[in-house]
Amino acid sequence: MKLDRERTALVVVDVQEAFRPAVLDFESVAANVAVLVRGARVLGLPVLVTEQYPKGLGRTVPEVAEHLDGVEPIEKVCFSAAQAEGFAGALQRDQVLLCGIEAHVCVNQTAEDLLAAGRAVQVAQDAVTSRTADNRALGLHKMERSGAVVTSVETALFELLGRAGTPEFKEVQALIK
Repeated sequence: MKLDRERTALVVVDVQEAFRPAVLDFESVAANVAVLVRGARVLGLPVLVTEQYPKGLGRTVPEVAEHLDGVEPIEKVCFSAAQAEGFAGALQRDQVLLCGIEAHVCVNQTAEDLLAAGRAVQVAQDAVTSRTADNRALGLHKMERSGAVVTSVETALFELLGRAGTPEFKEVQALIK
């Protein structure tokens, strides 16, 4: 499945402060999520953001939040973002580019529910993480076995672009460097 910018939404799952010291490669993953958010903005994609119990886990980290431009995170206590109140009504696209924390719990359950609802899902492997490498790998493997396509930040953004020589291409290219 190829991502189409007219059909794709970016879903950012639980990139929150409490995970900063707890998960693998947090800084790199948060930076990659920020690149996805900025790229989605350039390409005109809708962006949905969730926060798992923000009173306890904190808000979306500043390096991501500063690029949300008025997107209000959807607060949740369920693991799957797709089960959160207000999520289904906000997601108006049939393709989802998915990223966030943790790969084997909230990201995986979100992917499973989106796939079950008939949506095509791609997961940016360099923009998801878990507390352990084994759980990260397990989450990616499980999502892929269920029908999600594992991709990368760069692959997804260039797929959405489709061509060089446009103003959007120059903006996205600058984000990737």
